[in-house]
Amino acid sequence: MSYSKCERNNIGNMPEILPRIFLSAAISILLLASGTQTAAAYANEDILELAIQPVLSEAKTKKAFKPLAEYLSKVTGKQVVVKTMPNFMAYWDTVRRADSYDLILDAAHFTDYRRKKYGYKILAKIPDSVSYSLIVLEDNFIFDPSELIGKRIATLGAPSIGAARLDALFPNPMRQPIIVEVANADKGIKMLLDKDVFAAIIPTPLVSRTMAEGKNISVVMVTEPAPHIAISASPKMDANTVAIIRKAIIAANKSPAGKKMLKDIGFSQFDPANAEIYSGQEKLLQKYWGY
Repeated sequence: MSYSKCERNNIGNMPEILPRIFLSAAISILLLASGTQTAAAYANEDILELAIQPVLSEAKTKKAFKPLAEYLSKVTGKQVVVKTMPNFMAYWDTVRRADSYDLILDAAHFTDYRRKKYGYKILAKIPDSVSYSLIVLEDNFIFDPSELIGKRIATLGAPSIGAARLDALFPNPMRQPIIVEVANADKGIKMLLDKDVFAAIIPTPLVSRTMAEGKNISVVMVTEPAPHIAISASPKMDANTVAIIRKAIIAANKSPAGKKMLKDIGFSQFDPANAEIYSGQEKLLQKYWGY
């Protein structure tokens, strides 16, 4: 039996581990119970489910990507609905199944995993790359991650890229921070501002937004970038619908309706994407958690 680094660090404190085990079991039961609903979505060809990774809260995620779902509904003639999960544990338990969702917009390691394991087709991506930033309050004067050993750090739960990057910063199992898993990045920022944690690691674009809001935070370091989030399609989708979606999102910045959608979701455009761009990204999942 193997444990994650966080579990190994706490192996002597079973009361802290047991709740996570029970939570995982409960999530599995709920997902099993909802499995027929997911399967039913494929039976109804007029409904497409668009899953979004849980960087934001479920409510904020649905609001943020509703314009994308509405845009895709118009171009496909099908009802596109946004699907969310409360945290990365629940998200991973769902998207690692072959019969998960029609369309998924998420991080590079998840995108590459589904492409390699289940044959999902990568349609388009947000331009450039994305990184995570390790942040503290401005008056704490931290200049190196090693100064955070033994201190509380908020992070999106495994197997998010943020959790993987944080693991990599502390390879010595005897010299670890105290990991505080949060359901979404906003919660991590709030815990830092409320001084419930000493540091947080969150997507760099959200750090820029937080600084623009006048919050007194300081960046300790920025992680290695990965290809930005991509939208991929289930191999169960018909080729014609896939082609329509790919064309519509890549050309979105050339039409009034597309430009409005992009403005509403906060991105300038979608770029063409393929397997080559994301090849090898799933190794993050192999290295830190296996599958």
